[in-house]
Amino acid sequence: MNQYVTGAVIKELREKNKMTQLQLAEKLGVSDKTVSKWETAKGYPDITLLEPIAKVFRISVTELISGNTVQNTNVSANMLQSKFYVCPVCGNIIHSMGEAAVYCHGILLTPLEAEMTDEDHMVFIERVEDEYYVRIDHSMTKKHYISFAAAVSCDDIQMVKLYPEGNVGVRFKISGVKRIYFYCNRDGLFSIDPVKGIDDRESGYDDSQERRA
Repeated sequence: MNQYVTGAVIKELREKNKMTQLQLAEKLGVSDKTVSKWETAKGYPDITLLEPIAKVFRISVTELISGNTVQNTNVSANMLQSKFYVCPVCGNIIHSMGEAAVYCHGILLTPLEAEMTDEDHMVFIERVEDEYYVRIDHSMTKKHYISFAAAVSCDDIQMVKLYPEGNVGVRFKISGVKRIYFYCNRDGLFSIDPVKGIDDRESGYDDSQERRA
């Protein structure tokens, strides 16, 4: 891990929790002079104290180290607030229903910002009975490919992992789907409203060239 808790973070959390240096010190079993040294950057807390410090402030060790406390307002567990994270080292895909402090391979991951689909990432959606058949017009080489696709409703998420040199068509149950996402390993996350991805006919589209036009 390339980060460590700083005295500035400890001071900010202490003041936010309306504690004196002495009160914090007593909870941790150290002296107030020790806390003062942390906050003035004259020393760092021992690694064994990270969990007790986090517990005192009612946050996770990850939040303590990153310096970013997570205030998750998604209390209704609405899947439409979904966030996706992709590790640049291993390609691990992580999903959360709201704010989170996510680490992989020692790296603090930031949530991906979805862009609207463009001419280089075209999506064709066909309605087939109770499913959306989603075809993404994109190469699937070993170096440039779509990594995953997901369909999100208010209370559900359907996610399909895709692989280089594999098929780029996926099927999702239509029920409640409000947004479809897919991730390009070079260009990032894209999204589309599935209703805008199909034409007015119940059967969807038949001619991809017509759809392009």
